[in-house]
Amino acid sequence: MTIRAATSADLDAIMAIETRSFPADAWSAETMAAEVASPHGRYLVDEVDGVVIGYGGVRALQGGRDADIQTIAFDRPYRGGGRGRALLRALLEAAEERGAAEVFLEVRADNPAAHGLYLSEGFEEIGRRPRYYQPDDVDAIVMRLDLRARTRGRDDDDGSIAHAVREGE
Repeated sequence: MTIRAATSADLDAIMAIETRSFPADAWSAETMAAEVASPHGRYLVDEVDGVVIGYGGVRALQGGRDADIQTIAFDRPYRGGGRGRALLRALLEAAEERGAAEVFLEVRADNPAAHGLYLSEGFEEIGRRPRYYQPDDVDAIVMRLDLRARTRGRDDDDGSIAHAVREGE
């Protein structure tokens, strides 16, 4: 498992995964390029043998109190094997490094696997946005994670999410 910072050179691979993962509401290449280049966010990719197979992003202003997970997506063959969890943890670490105390996200109500992942990582449901995902009319589940409580609750030896990513956990 190789998780690294995304660059503009990764945009074509990211967009290919984006359009396969979200056929009805994929971001435009222009929007994704702006997100990857933004100083207010951190986008990461996961690769296998030099091929990007997943990506994710977090928006967290330096010194800000909160952050937002923007997106996480993987090509279908790489889902369900722990890669999403490793990428989520790396994004949470990036938010912590920028000083965030809380992380928010929206997840489709019709995506129980992602919802379960977020719950297992300590996120809690704080609301719903009816018909948020268009054109599918799917509700968004709004979730929040208190990073301070999460940091206090870590039981790994060095407190580092990056350690888990490097070790492939």
